[in-house]
Amino acid sequence: MSNPATRIPVVSGNGVLPISGVHAHVSPTRRRSVPPGSGRSPQGSGSEGTGVVNAGPHRVAIFVYDGVTLLDVAGPAEVFKESNRFGADYRIVLLSPTGADVTSNLGVRVAVDGAISSEPAFDTLLVAGSDLYPRARVPADLADVVRIPAAVAGRVASICTGAFVLAAAGVLDGKRATTHWQVAHELAAWYPTCRVEPDAIYVRDGTTYTSAGVTAGIDLALALVEEDHGPDLARDVARALVVYMQRAGGQSQFSAPLQGPPPRSPALRRITDLVTADPRGDHSLGELAKHLNVSTRHLTRLFHDELSTTSARYVENIRFDMARALLDQGHTATQAATLAGFPSYESMRRVFARKLSISPAAYQRRFSTTRRANAG
Repeated sequence: MSNPATRIPVVSGNGVLPISGVHAHVSPTRRRSVPPGSGRSPQGSGSEGTGVVNAGPHRVAIFVYDGVTLLDVAGPAEVFKESNRFGADYRIVLLSPTGADVTSNLGVRVAVDGAISSEPAFDTLLVAGSDLYPRARVPADLADVVRIPAAVAGRVASICTGAFVLAAAGVLDGKRATTHWQVAHELAAWYPTCRVEPDAIYVRDGTTYTSAGVTAGIDLALALVEEDHGPDLARDVARALVVYMQRAGGQSQFSAPLQGPPPRSPALRRITDLVTADPRGDHSLGELAKHLNVSTRHLTRLFHDELSTTSARYVENIRFDMARALLDQGHTATQAATLAGFPSYESMRRVFARKLSISPAAYQRRFSTTRRANAG
């Protein structure tokens, strides 16, 4: 490597403006002894971290390429860099397929330290994501250049759609993984040997880690720091960056309403239109069957064959979507439950707990507004 301190320069109209160095590290000022198994497990999935404290410098490589999402790079890098202030010793480098600088999704040029194939094995290899994939298949040369470095790294991880690069390289074959909720279906369809968990914030399978969309890379990086140095140091980093050590719930709380393709049969479309137009109505299986003048068995089969669900679960999903929209609009949880057609607030709360792992009130606090109570 020619440059010991990685810089991410911004290309402006007047030239290149360097942003703060990513690679600069602080010599360890303290080192904690952590008992094995003290690291937290990946949220919603995976086993406990080892809690092993590295005895020396820990080399972290972040793999970047043209079109890479800049936050996928900067978020985890900032976690590792901040960890050095509290006693860690992470040595961060940015590597590209050929060693040439790359251009991010924002048009910002990212200066790299070298080519990924020219470097020795890393303790941690992170593969950042890109908006380009899965809109297109990962090019074979991009997948090929990652395959061997990923195989020899102490651990390998992907941020957001970086999972597609790892999957194309065969790294995720037979493993559990996740990615952004919007493209989790594509990951599962394109790489059927990978067991996709679409609601996880991040997933650990052995020494392979995958994370959800963009800022979930920060969650994953904190988990890796905790695995290396224990929860106290990771908590210091989280506090310094003003982020959660572990956020409640999975990706579902951030996803769009559960809108799927319309049913093929006119009969079932009449039912779904009826439920959507009046979620507060009596939509029991018997009443819906009467509306179509069919047997309950026939209607059950229609829901199963065309929507892969039951009539009761479909009605629940419609009411859940409406309740979320009402909460976003500022209605109270009780009002939202009534207007969305739930029999009671408690029944709505149970659905939110099952789908989002948070209460309706917690959902509303997080998503109804960006204004703080004391912001004036």
